[in-house]
Amino acid sequence: MQLVSSRSPSLFSFLCLIIALAAQSPPLDAASPFDETLKKPILPPGTTQEETIRFAAPKVPPMPECKTKEEWETHANRIRKDVLDNVVLKGVPAEWLEGPVKVEMLDEIPAGPGYKMRKLRFEMVPGFWIPAILYTPENLSGKVPVFLNVNGHDAKGKQAQYKQMRCINQAKRGIIALNVEWLNMGQLRLEDNGHGRMNQLDLCGISGLAPFYLSMKRGLDLLLSLENADPARVGVAGLSGGGWQTIFISSLDTRVTLANPVAGYSSLATRLQTFADLGDSEQAPSDMSLYADYTHLTALLAPRQTLLTYNSKDECCFKSATALPPLMAAAQPIYTLYGLPQNLSSHVNEDPGTHNFLLENRESLYAKIGQAFFPDNKDYSPKEIPSDAEEKTTEELLVPLPENNATIHSLALAAMANLPLNKDIPTDPAALATWQEQRRAVLKETVRYRDYQIQSEAAGIEQQGETRIVQWKIKCNNDWTIPVLEFSHGSPQGTVLLISDQGRAPLGEQVDSLLSQGKRVVVADLWYQGESHPTERDYLFALVLSTVGERPLGVQASQLAALARWCMQSFDNQPVIVHAHGERATLPALVAASLELVAIRSTELYTSQTSLKQVVEKNVSFENAPEQFTFGLLREFDLPQLEALPPAGSIVRK
Repeated sequence: MQLVSSRSPSLFSFLCLIIALAAQSPPLDAASPFDETLKKPILPPGTTQEETIRFAAPKVPPMPECKTKEEWETHANRIRKDVLDNVVLKGVPAEWLEGPVKVEMLDEIPAGPGYKMRKLRFEMVPGFWIPAILYTPENLSGKVPVFLNVNGHDAKGKQAQYKQMRCINQAKRGIIALNVEWLNMGQLRLEDNGHGRMNQLDLCGISGLAPFYLSMKRGLDLLLSLENADPARVGVAGLSGGGWQTIFISSLDTRVTLANPVAGYSSLATRLQTFADLGDSEQAPSDMSLYADYTHLTALLAPRQTLLTYNSKDECCFKSATALPPLMAAAQPIYTLYGLPQNLSSHVNEDPGTHNFLLENRESLYAKIGQAFFPDNKDYSPKEIPSDAEEKTTEELLVPLPENNATIHSLALAAMANLPLNKDIPTDPAALATWQEQRRAVLKETVRYRDYQIQSEAAGIEQQGETRIVQWKIKCNNDWTIPVLEFSHGSPQGTVLLISDQGRAPLGEQVDSLLSQGKRVVVADLWYQGESHPTERDYLFALVLSTVGERPLGVQASQLAALARWCMQSFDNQPVIVHAHGERATLPALVAASLELVAIRSTELYTSQTSLKQVVEKNVSFENAPEQFTFGLLREFDLPQLEALPPAGSIVRK
């Protein structure tokens, strides 16, 4: 008994400590009298999505008006350079671009009559090998056309039947055809190659689009290095994501002389009205719309041979009725300036009319090939040469790859190793002040921070016991409406601004606790949080923001800073305290604290990450945390550098 008695005070003290800690930081899912109030919508359904569309639509660049071929070519050269320098290859290491393509020719595969097949692999960037199959006509002599065949989101990759038939038919027509694997398809189908992982490279300041582009560029390099390759006859074709690949490489690499994108893209203006067309990260790269739309890319094909193929009843995306007309309207006048309107043609597939590159669409391509590559061959037929019996299995097309073949994720891990570039934080007060001023300017530009002007509208008032609750609609620059709840009773002593990963709904206990401390509590759903989450195609609208030159993180941080200013002006003229809950919400809170030095007194971070590198280390994909992948943020800052920007002691980790 004495033994138990001697330990009782320590046990009692420990239990008291646990209870006290629990009271200071209540769980997000604990019951609260304010739970139902926090869940009630403030905005009309779909408000954030509609505002995102209205915000982005005017930023889609129009086609320039050109009266002469020379005038267009001035625009074309600038557009091509801007897109390559500022989007596709931005921040790309020199070693990714240097030297001729490395190719390893491997085993031959038994082929059908009239052609040969060989396995090969080529190095896209150092350490990242792409498997491919080369189809060559028998008895090659002289110069012959070459064709790069790409594919879209088909897990079978290069083994897809419709792609094999295309390659075989090209070879039987005297064309050297390359059947190349796409990232995250076929042999490269790995989680680490998921297309949302390209944004890990973006975070490091290296264009995540670069691997997609360089895979195609190196494929063309390979084809044109072959002895029998005719550089005047170079084709590219593909379905869906392969159609996107086709327009991207063909518009930017003028070595391509015939392009046939099939159901692969539409103008951003079309996508903002037809949500099925909104595509993955590679289709909406950061800042692309600052320089070009897909209408421009289509016009950049002029005066080269082009066949735009779309499907009338496409169940996936890019229906012909909506996708095709704006592209033809943009490109046809440019082809006319060259005096070659016949070089641009289109095909609308009716049989079966679904998302396909089946017989009708393939024969449309063969007809275009005949016109462009074999105009003097009177015996040329666009009819498909039956070759079903020559289709190969996945195992037969398997190309050996190095055991440690790189992935998009491994490229990002390597890229972040020595980041940020400027790690040192001055300790001398004067030097620190100068450093802070300079780095805040860099941060503003990196996240595209905006100094929003606020308009507020009270949307409702209710009383729960002693607590007065006001619903607010807070407008930022007439661009965004933030739903806000203000809780107060008595004479509040200071204001706490609350945000969380999950929006305001689970914050009831936090509200209750802060009210008991005599605080006014303002709870907000920033863009992409809670009620401000897009209702359809959620993360794709985050890509839309990035491609028109904004950053999801910058929008959130700018909104939070504007809310802090509004609170200060509307209530007690005192700076606010920000409480941010969750790994995602704490990042815009930290950015806002770094840039809004007057209206934010201090910031408490609950469950924050300790490094921006964690999203890469955890292999997070863009769709799971869009605000975490701001282009170039990790190149400039990690969290210790960001935490050194607000006043000393004002950032508190909980």
